[in-house]
Amino acid sequence: MNNIKLEVANGIALVTIDRPKAPNALNSETLTELKNCFAELEGRKDVRVVLLTGSREKAFVAGADISEMVNTEPAAGRAMALLADEAFSRLEKMPQVTIAAVNGYALGGGCELAMACDIRVAAESAVLGQPECGLEILPGFGGTQRLARLVGKGRAKELSFTCDRIDAQEAHRIGLVNKVVAKDALLAECRSMAERILSKGSYAISLAKASIESGMDTDLASGLELEAINFGLSFATHDKKEGMTAFLEKRPAQLTDF
Repeated sequence: MNNIKLEVANGIALVTIDRPKAPNALNSETLTELKNCFAELEGRKDVRVVLLTGSREKAFVAGADISEMVNTEPAAGRAMALLADEAFSRLEKMPQVTIAAVNGYALGGGCELAMACDIRVAAESAVLGQPECGLEILPGFGGTQRLARLVGKGRAKELSFTCDRIDAQEAHRIGLVNKVVAKDALLAECRSMAERILSKGSYAISLAKASIESGMDTDLASGLELEAINFGLSFATHDKKEGMTAFLEKRPAQLTDF
């Protein structure tokens, strides 16, 4: 991979977007590499948490690559959006927990990539936004859909229509990011969170993730039915028996299922 770095250790995968000449901007090559990387990770049993970050000090992902899009015709523009959708949907739906470590600018496609993660932790210096309408296009990598689901329709429209950039604290206030930490503590905080997740039942977490994701796109009754089905499935695992036995015996659980 030319623009993506992947490191795996102790159940945690670190995916770093690394395009130093173009502040980690998302071009078609990078989107394809992300899609392939996520496809590989979702099938790996040695990975339970995925951390996603950018290599540049001031940029998580500065946006989509404008130099590629400036002369793009409508059909190619749609194809690029569909490529991003495939990559980001893989990220969103993989059984592992995904955490975006937003280390700097997360604008346009960068904000959209972060929103496809389960959890977003931002450095104090992070800046987020959807500035596409200022370029006479609209957010096309999931921004019109995921942003409204995270912060509500009114705020999503405001951010998209005004193209305002917001700092990490404002992003936290409106629910766009889960947590804000000092810049030099960002990856350490994300790893600490990942380790807490690793200590829990991984199959149960994957079922909870699937229930939340699917339930958001249906009515309450259907969501509750799905939850009941997945609740029942969780009773079929070794970890369910071990976790409950360990709780009753007041000892640490030895969890093995994924």
